[in-house]
Amino acid sequence: MHHAQGGLKGICHVAHVHPSAIVDPAAELDASVRVGAFSLIGPHVRIGAGTEVGPHCVIEGHTTIGRDNRIFQFASLGAVPQDKKYAGEPTELVIGDRNVVREFCTFNLGTVQDGGVTRIGSDNWIMAYVHIAHDCQVGNHATMANNATLAGHVQLGDHVTVGGLTGILQRMRIGDHAMIGFASHVNKDVPPFLVVDGNPLQVRGVNLVGLRRRDFSAERQTAVREMHKLLYRQGKPLDEAMAGIEALTASHPEAAGEVAAMLGFLRSSTVGIAR
Repeated sequence: MHHAQGGLKGICHVAHVHPSAIVDPAAELDASVRVGAFSLIGPHVRIGAGTEVGPHCVIEGHTTIGRDNRIFQFASLGAVPQDKKYAGEPTELVIGDRNVVREFCTFNLGTVQDGGVTRIGSDNWIMAYVHIAHDCQVGNHATMANNATLAGHVQLGDHVTVGGLTGILQRMRIGDHAMIGFASHVNKDVPPFLVVDGNPLQVRGVNLVGLRRRDFSAERQTAVREMHKLLYRQGKPLDEAMAGIEALTASHPEAAGEVAAMLGFLRSSTVGIAR
């Protein structure tokens, strides 16, 4: 019989599994989990308290899902990577808490060529038809609009917004608080706090609306705008722009965290930044 978390055994103890759903006896579901009609849950799946799985979902592979997520109908979570090198290794998909996953989303397992884990944080709003490929690392409080696609090994920071029909290429990184506009082609790293869009990708400015919504003080917003000017408005080489950004800590001490985040991102870029 099915094994639920908290020591409860037997599918009868999971009060909200539809009779037509197929839950493998080895799966671990908290007793409060809801599973809709005709959904399929595999043997290596673990699902935390309060999570709701809609009808016609498939959750397979070594997949761990946290608390209070809402997974809408026709989602496919934990399928093998779309990578020809994958040879059946027991890689993982790990999803945090309080995420909304809308219809027809596809999240794949990781690969041994990377860390072996595709990871999605907490409090994300993920709209219909979003694809998150193998080994992606998605932070917290992200918004991904319909048909956004992350290729393998993409890193998406916290509070990022990705517009609909946007494609992000393999191994790209998107910094915290960045916003990517509709139908964009992302083939470079996108530094924190910026707004980008288009094909070819162009930097449009600072995500001031997002910063204000997250209660950034006026001084912190000013420092972010100064970083943008140094990188994009003064024609400086990158090294010179970075030296100017580092100097902002003295004139804007309240924004030391933002300066450190920007410098850390720029120094660690291996593919180059959108510029």
